Amino acid sequence: MWIISFTELLFAGWAGPDVGRSRYRGHVALALYRKYRPRSFAEVIGQDHVTEPLMQALRSGRLNHAYLFSGPRGCGKTSSARILARSLNCDKGPTPDPCGECESCRSLAPDGPGSIDVIEIDAASHGGVDDARELRERAFFAPAISRYKIYIIDEAHMVSSAGFNALLKLVEEPPDYVKFVFATTEPEKVLGTIKSRTHHYPFRLIPPGVLRPYLEQLASAEGVTVEPAVFPLVVRAGGGSARDTLSVLDQLIAGSGPEGVIYARAVALLGVTDVTLIDDMVDALAAGDGAAAFRTIDTVAEAGHDARRFSGDLLQRLRDLIILQKLPEAVEKGLLDAPDDELARMRTQAGQIGEATLSRWADIVHNGLVEMRGATSPRLLLELLAARMLLPSADDTVAAMLQRIESLERSGPPAALASPVASDSAGPADPVEEERPPSFASLRPGSLRPASAPPANVRPASAPPAIQPTSAPPASVRPASAPPAVDRSSSPPAIDGVDAAGVRRAWDEIVRLVGNGSKKAAAFAREAMVREIDGQTLVLVFKHKIHADGVSNDPAPLTEAVHQVFGGVWSVRCEVGGGDQRPTPSAPTRAAVSPLPSAAPRPPAAKAAPAKKPAAKAPARAPSTAKSADDWPETAKLGGPSTARSGPTTDPMPQDSDIPYDPEFDGPVREGFDPGDEPDPATDSLAVRQTSEEQALESLRQSFDLEKIAEHGR
Repeated sequence: MWIISFTELLFAGWAGPDVGRSRYRGHVALALYRKYRPRSFAEVIGQDHVTEPLMQALRSGRLNHAYLFSGPRGCGKTSSARILARSLNCDKGPTPDPCGECESCRSLAPDGPGSIDVIEIDAASHGGVDDARELRERAFFAPAISRYKIYIIDEAHMVSSAGFNALLKLVEEPPDYVKFVFATTEPEKVLGTIKSRTHHYPFRLIPPGVLRPYLEQLASAEGVTVEPAVFPLVVRAGGGSARDTLSVLDQLIAGSGPEGVIYARAVALLGVTDVTLIDDMVDALAAGDGAAAFRTIDTVAEAGHDARRFSGDLLQRLRDLIILQKLPEAVEKGLLDAPDDELARMRTQAGQIGEATLSRWADIVHNGLVEMRGATSPRLLLELLAARMLLPSADDTVAAMLQRIESLERSGPPAALASPVASDSAGPADPVEEERPPSFASLRPGSLRPASAPPANVRPASAPPAIQPTSAPPASVRPASAPPAVDRSSSPPAIDGVDAAGVRRAWDEIVRLVGNGSKKAAAFAREAMVREIDGQTLVLVFKHKIHADGVSNDPAPLTEAVHQVFGGVWSVRCEVGGGDQRPTPSAPTRAAVSPLPSAAPRPPAAKAAPAKKPAAKAPARAPSTAKSADDWPETAKLGGPSTARSGPTTDPMPQDSDIPYDPEFDGPVREGFDPGDEPDPATDSLAVRQTSEEQALESLRQSFDLEKIAEHGR
């Protein structure tokens, strides 16, 4: 018994490490990046610019004595060096396609024991001058069983300068049977004299368009079900490195259950941001919904996500939207990799947000990522970033100005379309003809003085009857009614648990339900963006008026679809515009000026005569009588007291300002707004020709027949 056991033990030791290792193969799974290591240049993915020249060199026999493979980690440098050694020492070689049957090919296979004539050296631990001297002494011995003795020096940048100098003569003129392959991630640290004696092949990161099909192939070979939405997460986590990507996939497969690798578990394990949170954030920013944006940030924090990681993922989404705007076929060209439903949402978002807005948001998030380095409260910085993106008017930069201009350009006319669905679908009623207020020419300079201080010392000989103020305008004047104010207090209560962010998340499902009944209505609804919920009214914003009209004229399919998803009774209010503009109630296309509360309407007068020829001469006034402050003509004030004053009906008296008061203004009257700010060609030209002093003198001359005398005391 003891003799047999000892014999078995000796046999296991003589047989090599594979005999003892085979006992554990059923218990320990081999890592994917080792199990699926390429065996030939044809199996290397994403490095065609390297493998094709090497294969051609093997076919033609033009082989160099030293090669330098450089590139990021995990992109195939060491594997390609082993494949090159296998191709050189194959019994049918040198050949680009090793046979895999000879002793050398079996030894150098990924699962083989290795060859005595292929020596791999880790320069991180063997980079000194003594190691270089030992290598130089052993290199002159001929290979034992193979055609070439090949030295693969990994992490070659770790070799010291003295070590490189010790190898310099050997690398420059090695024996015919010696080949060198240097692999490094930092080729700039390799001694220039060594680099000049090698053929340099730079490896690159593998693009996502190549990694995605490769991962699907491996998952199928492993017999594991992986949800399609998981592959982009794995590719992004791998960062273009094949080894890192396979390690991530291996970890997900190891932790998967009978249902396979699902998206929720992958998100939790990899620590990436759920795409739903990114969609909610972008939709909230596009709609100017600050409440939804800050709720999303709170959800990110409550779920334990890193604010920096969320900001990076948000920046990645903004980058994807910019690319989709400029290159709609980005998916076909391999610039984007995402599931079909996510691509549909991104295309919708790209159509709703302008280029200047996306560019400014990307700059803000990028700068915020820099500011988050070492920050004690990343969530606070993330909230400040959201506030900056939502408030372009608070920023005086050129990017903010471009965003505001873009918002105005996309919104069209200032008066937004706000047509409730309950309104009649017929065209708008004919506008009511409104009588304009009396022209400025009919107002005499002296007719606008307070009624409480009538003049006592000036009585014209023939004065027209004064126009008494009235408390209400006559029946002939019909001022237009002001736009109806939106009374939010009377709106129906909102449905519990339904907010604008929730409707935005379910909008694709709503559009699908609308399409079941009407493809045309679904096409219109697809162009909508949910801005807010006003009670049980959905406020939708459209980029083009034709889409808003399409939904307003036939809202039944949309409201029915919303009812199927959320329940309740809904109505729709459509608006044209975008950006950060807030909704405004519908208003008539033209608003009349409200009548003065204490002044009666004045009949229009004839066209004023030139200033040089007054219409009438005022009678003589009391000589050398001092004028009181009440004798000066009063400027017409909106809503202030005014009475009639006798005087000639001549040129109007201009205001003592740059732009005179214009009673012809027919825009909406607002508190604190001076209608004189509106341009008027006639009065503007008068204001340009005359200064304020000249205007005052001309008024005195026309009204009181006064002339300017010599100035004293100056």
